Amino acid sequence: MEPHVITRLRRLRRTPALRALVREHEVLPRNLILPLFVTEVESEPTEIHSMPGVKRWPVDHVNDIASEAVGAGVGAVLLFGIPAEKDARGSQADAEEGIVQQGVRALRSGGFEGVVITDVCLCEYTDHGHCGLLDDAGTVLNDPTLERLADTSVSHVKAGADMVAPSAMMDGQVAAIRDGLDAAGYESTPIMSYSAKYASSFYGPFRDAADGAPKFGDRRSHQMDPGNGREAEREHAVDADEGADILMVKPGLAYLDIVRRTREAFPDYPLAAYNVSGEYSMVKAAAARGWIDERSVVLETLMAFKRAGADLVLTYHALDAARWLTS
Repeated sequence: MEPHVITRLRRLRRTPALRALVREHEVLPRNLILPLFVTEVESEPTEIHSMPGVKRWPVDHVNDIASEAVGAGVGAVLLFGIPAEKDARGSQADAEEGIVQQGVRALRSGGFEGVVITDVCLCEYTDHGHCGLLDDAGTVLNDPTLERLADTSVSHVKAGADMVAPSAMMDGQVAAIRDGLDAAGYESTPIMSYSAKYASSFYGPFRDAADGAPKFGDRRSHQMDPGNGREAEREHAVDADEGADILMVKPGLAYLDIVRRTREAFPDYPLAAYNVSGEYSMVKAAAARGWIDERSVVLETLMAFKRAGADLVLTYHALDAARWLTS
């Protein structure tokens, strides 16, 4: 290659201002969603051992952290619940005084004006830890679970949620939830679907945080096989047809190829990627040992999601990242 060609490639990299001028992608705090764990088990904010910096938040503290996040520019919070009582049908998932319902009402009564999204699944509420109802053989029952997911969604929106995010990976869940919301008068409430959720090994710390690990078996009957890419497009297409307003790929970092394929196949849909607990904890562990610079790695990772085509990133780094992006 001739020297003048090399110079031409480098001209726009010469100064920070020139690099910023021609940067193709940008991460903004408003593109980030902070997952929050709301608990009725602990009475004080309690750090999760496998997720340094992440806590379980009692109801009377959740407004503090949510407001701090939105004050830093974070676009939304996503609530997960840790109930004090569990049973086979996950009764607390749609209970009027369920922990997520309490958390949402606490945010609204506390004057929180940010976007509140709620995760919709049964795994945190069932004593067996599976995402749906089970038959006597321990098999997840798809269709009977749909009614539970729809009732849970309605209860969240009734409490004040702006959006629901079904993660159970039951066939037909978006349609069931859309019908349930519409019948209850919540036609304007959007659904962010975990439309391509893989049976991943990166979820381990989350299961510690949410106390939602299955007591037996696994979730491979309904979550996607990590070896499948084309199947993700079919999953997205079904959820889009059923009324999903936002599509999601989970996990995100290990599935950037799926994020890119989704963006190309569904150019008109908002697309979210979930930077999951295992991805978060690996960065934290390496940073604690001085092996990497946490700030640089986190911001580079978030840029990778945006470059691959994600509009939104759900990440436990959201609060720190928002501060770094604006400092």
